Amino acid sequence: MNVQVLFHDSCFDGAASAAVFSRFYRERIRPDADFRYLGLAHKPGAEGIDAAVFTGEENVIVDFRYSQDPRLTWWFDHHVSAFQQPGDEAHFRADTSGRKFHDAHRKSCTKYLADVAKERFGWDASPMADLIHWAEIIDGAQFPTPQMAVALEEPALRIMTVLEANKDPALIPEVIRRMQTESLADIAASPLIATPLAPLLERHRGHIDLVRAKARYERGVVFFDLVDEGVDSLNKFIAYALYPNARYTLWVGKGASRAKVSLGSNPWKPELRKHDLAAIAGRYGGGGHPVVAAASFKADQADKARAAYAEILAELSTAG
Repeated sequence: MNVQVLFHDSCFDGAASAAVFSRFYRERIRPDADFRYLGLAHKPGAEGIDAAVFTGEENVIVDFRYSQDPRLTWWFDHHVSAFQQPGDEAHFRADTSGRKFHDAHRKSCTKYLADVAKERFGWDASPMADLIHWAEIIDGAQFPTPQMAVALEEPALRIMTVLEANKDPALIPEVIRRMQTESLADIAASPLIATPLAPLLERHRGHIDLVRAKARYERGVVFFDLVDEGVDSLNKFIAYALYPNARYTLWVGKGASRAKVSLGSNPWKPELRKHDLAAIAGRYGGGGHPVVAAASFKADQADKARAAYAEILAELSTAG
């Protein structure tokens, strides 16, 4: 049985969800399954998932938006923006397979998937408890302090750092395979992670300096523009380490393949949030969660991204 597992690319929760699904499927559904892994990325606007990715006898999506394609046989997601195309939600609600699941109140897809596999299929997730624990912390921003999230000393956070910056299509599938049986400490210490991590930590230190130099803090919002610096991805907790009383962070950046506006609310002060960030990002073709979201634009649309950034800044700067 050939199983194509499609996961949220460059994301710890996406990779961990793929690993948990694979072990569950092998242990409770088909022990002879042969898995292939392909990351899915959010494209500019609200484009649907390319039908060409459904190449397996079974096709699975974890931690990513819904598809009405009849070849999709399993689906697990926890984003409020899961239903992007017209008719998506109605199609999901009408499904009778018992193999498609969505809960926007869950902090991570990994733990949600493990819980469903246990409750519906009698699967024992305990051998993967550490992976599930860290996926919940990372995707749910459950760190005890922002400093921990920025220091990147824990093995899971080092793996997260490599996954988020990864450009090698073979790396994350290999991490997913190892996550099924190896400890996070062993994976983090292996050359697969340790080799690309060293320059990434150096870049991370540079990002901290960039945010410190460029960020402004007004009316509860930390905001900064890194388009000219060519940055489209960085540790989302840096701003809270520098401005622990902030209500929101908002920044715009640009990389080789996209321009991006990122929105976040302070996970250490949840009572301050007055806006649904996923709804705001959705107006620009993006999505995410009420507490953290983003919108992507084409690489040559930095001006459009900056305009969205300015509009969102004006909205977040109000009490709401």
